[in-house]
Amino acid sequence: MNDSLFRATLTCSFERWSPVIGDPGFMGWLIVMLYAATSLFAFAMLVFAPFPGFTRRQERVFWFVLGLIMAALAINKQLDLQSFLTSFARCLSQLQGWYQDRRPVQASFIIGVMIVMLVALIILWLVLRDSLRRNWLPLLGLVFVLGFVAMRAAGFHDFDRLINFRIANMRMNWALEMVGPVIVILGGILSTRSLGRAVRQ
Repeated sequence: MNDSLFRATLTCSFERWSPVIGDPGFMGWLIVMLYAATSLFAFAMLVFAPFPGFTRRQERVFWFVLGLIMAALAINKQLDLQSFLTSFARCLSQLQGWYQDRRPVQASFIIGVMIVMLVALIILWLVLRDSLRRNWLPLLGLVFVLGFVAMRAAGFHDFDRLINFRIANMRMNWALEMVGPVIVILGGILSTRSLGRAVRQ
């Protein structure tokens, strides 16, 4: 990408996106607090959980990464930076003249993200293989969260219509976004109980 195209794409993107509160309602801020609480929970696990010596380092790294990701998502929830990335990609495709053929690019993006997530999952599985029995549930929650974020960033209109569907004033988007952090916290609580029983024995 040459410099003039990059500047034109940035200008177009900022015309369509601005750093305002993305979801200013009660549920939006509730999800922010849920991400923040999950981040604090992960850092508490990092500091206070009685991990056994032979897996302590790996598990602390895992919960540290989890804490950073959840903190970033708490900040991004209202800044909605993935919408900027979507606008940037849309502007670039329009300026380069392939917007009408964007579907294969979107599909390739999703496939690429899935491959990266699969590789990351395999790496985490290898890192946590000695404690996976304790940590599979928070790991699943992390995969769920990242998968949801990736689908939103891809900007598929069909997926956007699905997550904006309402049931009794509850948007599907809110429910799906809360599932991952809740799974992480639930998995951490179960892991803590497992560690507590191991210490008592």
